[in-house]
Amino acid sequence: MIEDILRQAVQDGASDIFMIPGRPISMKIGGSIRCMNDEKIFPDAMDKLIEEIYAISRRPMKRVEETGDEDFSFALPGLSRFRASILKQRNSLGAIIRVVRFELPDPKQLGIPDGVLKVSQLKKGLVLVTGSAGSGKSTTLACIIDKINHERGAHIITLEDPIEYLHRHDKSVVTQREIGQDTASYASGLRAALRQVPDVILLGEMRDHETIRTAMTAAETGHLVISTLHTVGAANSIDRIVDSFSPDGQQQIRIQLSMVLQAVISQQLLPTKDDQLAPAFEIMYLNSAIRNLIRENKIHQIDNVISTSSSEGMVSMNNSLLKLYSQGRIDKEICITHSTDPERMRTRLG
Repeated sequence: MIEDILRQAVQDGASDIFMIPGRPISMKIGGSIRCMNDEKIFPDAMDKLIEEIYAISRRPMKRVEETGDEDFSFALPGLSRFRASILKQRNSLGAIIRVVRFELPDPKQLGIPDGVLKVSQLKKGLVLVTGSAGSGKSTTLACIIDKINHERGAHIITLEDPIEYLHRHDKSVVTQREIGQDTASYASGLRAALRQVPDVILLGEMRDHETIRTAMTAAETGHLVISTLHTVGAANSIDRIVDSFSPDGQQQIRIQLSMVLQAVISQQLLPTKDDQLAPAFEIMYLNSAIRNLIRENKIHQIDNVISTSSSEGMVSMNNSLLKLYSQGRIDKEICITHSTDPERMRTRLG
């Protein structure tokens, strides 16, 4: 039964469950994948497990049957919430399931620094939380929204695909909408949000040109917009946004971005010596020097400004990695391979 699999994953502290036909069901624990047992699950049995997931979530299987992919969240009362990515592989169904605890994460336990949570104090503009898939962006976003919710009266609208963490109203009113269930797309949900008197808009991902343009317009008109990109590093994130526009419109976007962007948080999750995971962060807050570099298309110089602006609360990725290394939490090779400049890091470590 799928409930037994989910229960075991929660009890063992797994972050993800891998259900792929032809091999045993596996879990990711502390960055390593291990099998639950030696029993291979073949397509017919796997289909039944997937059907059980859909029964729990009370949704039809029409979309995955037609398109081959579907993402959604569901919960087992008293156990946990889960984010499921259902897929077809060689015409058989499979699933990757993320375990999401009911309780909101504690940023101190997770190693999220105060410099990241400081973005909750911003009242307007655009904030980006960036990193590769599985780097913990959703968890960081949840911590930022939770801090806003508990510290000031605001209307927070979240647009997520799917919803992972549930926020209970506290000082703020929190409206959470799921793409595909509550609104058709990020772009349409964002346009509607602008008519719903928001103070803060959480945009799960800026996937396309239209969504990026609407998000920047929302940030220009006095809202705090927080979103994600699948990039590593502030400079790469800025390039990604600019490159999503046609060449003849890119200079205008640089000018607009230099005015609305407030911060870029970039993160990675690193395997530690004790088989756990530790986050490393690059933190960039916009100052006049960085705004000028964006306007003048000198993005490659941003890393130097971050490295020399620690007094303004900025942290480079390399310094974050070196701190973990000096604490004895990660080994030398992990520090080098996750660096934005591996050769320079290798030299620095001797």
